[in-house]
Amino acid sequence: MEAPLVSGVAYDKNEAKITVVGIPDRPGIASKLFTPISEANINVDMIVQNISAEGHTDLTFTVPKSDFKKALEIVKKIAKDIEARNVIADENIAKVSVIGVGMRSHSGIAARMFDLLSKEGINIMMISTSEIKVSCVIDTKYTELAVRVLHDGFGLGK
Repeated sequence: MEAPLVSGVAYDKNEAKITVVGIPDRPGIASKLFTPISEANINVDMIVQNISAEGHTDLTFTVPKSDFKKALEIVKKIAKDIEARNVIADENIAKVSVIGVGMRSHSGIAARMFDLLSKEGINIMMISTSEIKVSCVIDTKYTELAVRVLHDGFGLGK
């Protein structure tokens, strides 16, 4: 019996997002940023770094809401030390994910997820993928709608 392409939809409203804008793009900067966060026992979930433009890049990551204030304090200090332009924070996010071992051998799951969300006017802020999961960070106010749309769109619960 073949495994379903998507076997479940999950969500997490207990994360916050921090973006460091205009980071000098040179070796060791990510380490300078994430080592103190790790030393403070703060788990980082999703990390997205943009392509460098004119010697600078932006880096966005998520942390548990319970560690948000501590992480933001650490990041603001480091941002100043590494001469980043700005730090932007957002606690009003949620992570929605589609999960399934069938994704290993079938293409198009991520595209379908993005299409389903876009048809409902849900903007995707971050994307992370693995062999069996696609996760998107969205505005928290759309969490229930996103879960319902993805659940229905992938034919779960039928």
